[in-house]
Amino acid sequence: MTIDFELDGDSVVVTDDAVSLLDALRDELGVRSPKDGCSPQGQCGCCTVLVDGRPRVACVTPVSRVRGRSVTTVDGLADRDAWARAFCDAGASQCGFCTPGIIARLSVLTPEQLADREAVDKALLAHLCRCTGWQTVREAAVRVARGDAREPLDRDLAAAERRALIEGGAAQTVGAQVALGYGGFSDDEAPDDALVALLGQDGEWVAAETIGAARRLAGKVQGRRTTAAAQWPIELPPGEWARSLQTTWVEPAYLEPDAAWCSPGGQPSSPLGNGGAFGGKSDSSVGSVARRLADQHGRTVRVLFAREDVVRLGAKRPPLAVGVAADGSGTARVARPANVADEETIRHALRSVAPAVDVEFVDLAGPPVSAALRGAVWAEVAAVVASLGESPDTVTSPDGATATAVVDADGRPNVTVDCGDPLDDVVLRSYCIGAVHMALGLVLGESIALDEDGVPLDLTIRSFGVLRATDTPEIDIAIAPSSAGDPVNASDAVFAAALAAAWRQVDHPLQLPTSARLA
Repeated sequence: MTIDFELDGDSVVVTDDAVSLLDALRDELGVRSPKDGCSPQGQCGCCTVLVDGRPRVACVTPVSRVRGRSVTTVDGLADRDAWARAFCDAGASQCGFCTPGIIARLSVLTPEQLADREAVDKALLAHLCRCTGWQTVREAAVRVARGDAREPLDRDLAAAERRALIEGGAAQTVGAQVALGYGGFSDDEAPDDALVALLGQDGEWVAAETIGAARRLAGKVQGRRTTAAAQWPIELPPGEWARSLQTTWVEPAYLEPDAAWCSPGGQPSSPLGNGGAFGGKSDSSVGSVARRLADQHGRTVRVLFAREDVVRLGAKRPPLAVGVAADGSGTARVARPANVADEETIRHALRSVAPAVDVEFVDLAGPPVSAALRGAVWAEVAAVVASLGESPDTVTSPDGATATAVVDADGRPNVTVDCGDPLDDVVLRSYCIGAVHMALGLVLGESIALDEDGVPLDLTIRSFGVLRATDTPEIDIAIAPSSAGDPVNASDAVFAAALAAAWRQVDHPLQLPTSARLA
């Protein structure tokens, strides 16, 4: 049975009526601006489109429900270019994976609503963004409301891309097209005739001609959020400590699930897409799987992780327990990474920020952990060491950037960062705001629960504890002027300093996250 509807002003017909609107848009009609971030849970908002002018999450909307109706993606918005420029000018899109859906939803607000933070934050409740920390999204909305987005700012976008590379650890495009979803994601660029491979319920890869057929072959049951409590799996090292901290399992929560495609005998595409995923995809297996399946089938194969696969198989932030004495000496007990190289990375980073703190690795049942994640281990230890002094908290990262942070009485973080040549203040500020947002999340709510065998139980993207827009305060970033010195990564130092400041503001509880609030 065919389904006909209007898409961005044109009449279209799709032939598979058993799929979602998102699958029909992306896989049958080739419209790649709506994204699949939760695979499909209806929770991340990345696939938001307008149906008869009203926002709708496409991944859980059967395509049969739009028969004879009007569907508008970000590509069909009359003011699309103004939104794109506003997001670029404000630094409101880094990877650009979540922003097409955000723009689609915000586009239905009036100028008065766009200029009202409460109205924008309420609209953003339907969305998740891991990169920007929400603030620059609000600022982009105000630009559109005021008509300030008609002309682009005078910026050196090559310098902006260099700063993004330094911050994210992977090549990243900076430009108006990124906010519309055209940053160069692997799954967007796969050939139309590629087989689609998904991980089946039995752990084996299955391949089919369409994503709908592959999902039926995979036979997975949608993951859920558990009511199980978070655990702090590592005991504190013995000793008399001036300050102690325990952390739990934390999901990096990047929005784009791992994806890669490969032709027989070729090189697989990078799962990093348009950004580094905070280090969370450094050891992703999807590229090697795509190469193997392409050779096996003699055809180009597109390999996709579902959100549950990301949670079960992807690297987590290492749980730790650290005790530090008043003189800065101490011990950090850390979940052991999968390889010796990661252990040495952690040791080296700790020596640079806390030379008197020893590290012990602990074998834990659970998902893999990685030293590649933003400031993993050294940031937590640096925050503990910084807490021994008075506010504000200052951290110098292994890269040589220095950040100073304080959370004021109203719960508003204020951060100053010195990282050499800023290159582009807009991108640098955006990354620093995002780092503060991530630090606040680590203090206030981010964790996942595991069962007794170490298998993650929290399988929905909303269960990771990422702070919503309504829960995220305004964040002040001051960039220290620097005409000397090579540019270095700033956001890791900002993350560590903001972590220390937020932890101080909630009175240094032993275990993070805490149920306390900043103000």
